Amino acid sequence: MATVYLVTHPEVVVDPQVPVPDWGLSAIGWARIEAFCQRPELAGVTDVFTSDERKAMDCAEALQRARGLPFTAREDLRENDRSATGYVAPPRFWEIVDQFFGQPDTSILGWEKARDAQARIKAGVAACIAARRGAGDLVIFAHGGVGTLLLSDLRGEPISRRHGQPIAGGGCYFAFDMESRALRHGWRDIVPEASRYGAVGHTDS
Repeated sequence: MATVYLVTHPEVVVDPQVPVPDWGLSAIGWARIEAFCQRPELAGVTDVFTSDERKAMDCAEALQRARGLPFTAREDLRENDRSATGYVAPPRFWEIVDQFFGQPDTSILGWEKARDAQARIKAGVAACIAARRGAGDLVIFAHGGVGTLLLSDLRGEPISRRHGQPIAGGGCYFAFDMESRALRHGWRDIVPEASRYGAVGHTDS
């Protein structure tokens, strides 16, 4: 049966003067995603979808160069909407994130509610599956926050930050069965040896 890979973008260039959706990958982020694109498990991929945020589209462009796979960008695969506050520097950012996941039915400082973001990403993933043209596996490039919300749902568990990706700078993926939605495996590093980089970025962005 076909597999869906939900992949979060790796490290980005943090620039408070640039809107967060327009941030691109850093040099380390590019190196990691390009290495991921060579992984053998992607040999069966026939369809690629991505959030329309720049950092996710960078990932899709890397896969297109590596394997010749076209991609489709979708607004409904974006990170949860944080435009009400714009960029927030850590540690305050993490305090807000804790509230976002801890109070999923409340808009924290004007952010999109976690419950609404989860419904959006679930619908977006379903639309990707329905729209695929090939018969093989599917890759979706997105973000840490929406990945956490989707993984909570796939596990049949309440929304919780404890389902978040294990790498601070991002760049993780999980896989599930396309038909049954059964989880094949949880979060994994897109490049297992990436710990040698020692990089920590502004994650879940």
